[in-house]
Amino acid sequence: MTASKPYRAPVLADVAKAAKVSVPTVSRVLNGSKYVAPELSQRVHEAVRALGYRPNSAARSLRSSRRTLVSVLAGATANYGYARTLQGIETAARHAGMSVSITVVESADDAQRQRAIDLALSQPTAGAIVLEFDRAGIQASRSLPEGLPFVAAGGGSRRGGSAPAALIDERAAGRQATEYLLRLGHRTVHHIAGPTEGKHSGRTEGWRAALQAAGAEVPQVMSAEWDAQSGYRWGERIAGRDDVTAVFCGNDEIALGAMRALTDRGVAVPEDISVVGFDDQPLVALWRPSLTTVDQDFEDLGERAFGLLSRLIDGEKDVRTSVAVPQLVVRESTAPPRR
Repeated sequence: MTASKPYRAPVLADVAKAAKVSVPTVSRVLNGSKYVAPELSQRVHEAVRALGYRPNSAARSLRSSRRTLVSVLAGATANYGYARTLQGIETAARHAGMSVSITVVESADDAQRQRAIDLALSQPTAGAIVLEFDRAGIQASRSLPEGLPFVAAGGGSRRGGSAPAALIDERAAGRQATEYLLRLGHRTVHHIAGPTEGKHSGRTEGWRAALQAAGAEVPQVMSAEWDAQSGYRWGERIAGRDDVTAVFCGNDEIALGAMRALTDRGVAVPEDISVVGFDDQPLVALWRPSLTTVDQDFEDLGERAFGLLSRLIDGEKDVRTSVAVPQLVVRESTAPPRR
């Protein structure tokens, strides 16, 4: 059995040979820079289709002095918020005729962070978007070279840096969720928080502010990881407590884990304990009971971040931070307390 030849992408010379024209003629047809006879133009386009030729966008951008690549730096890509934000950036960039490269910043370690930045900027980059959802992202923002068009994207308020940012107001959303539970008649609201990741947690700040404004007791924060297993462990601990009637969780996975633990121990949700999540992941509406949660529009976050960066790339000077307030989605996991 003979080995197959390795794939080689067709180049301009291949198109010229197939169309029986010169390489400059192919270039003029594809660039639209000069008039080419219709018959020759048709032959070139037929050869392009037959060969599957794709123009080199990087080369075109260098010739035109306009770069079309956006570099995104992120601490992770699989987590829900990261993935949906990246989707929003890619969609907006594609509609604008630009492409996106994604570089994972694996940790806040100086050497690893710099390697990631060097890799991202080794390409002909028009500008960068950094997802500031974690410590690695925050540190990456502080390490980008001056003069590079750059936008941050994340939750909460940005504590430093002069770059414009696309933000989700997590503090307002955390306060909104807590106030809703208080209006239902709960004397206080307990909070299972995710890791702070080296930044202030707007969700926790909003929860605390709502309780303080209402003159309600502020319980000790229950610190968890971002996964359902961590929420389950906290659900086990609060299942036997008479003082817990409402729980605001740092994300939906924590909330689902906590609800499963409560159910496993005979504690009814929402009759005994109301539970609120954060993110509004697609499956939480199908959970039983369906989860009351905060709807964070991560795709919109990515689209807003790209919009800000596009304006910077175009040379605008007065590009200001964009902030969106998420909305509480009330479902079946919350109710007035019965004790």
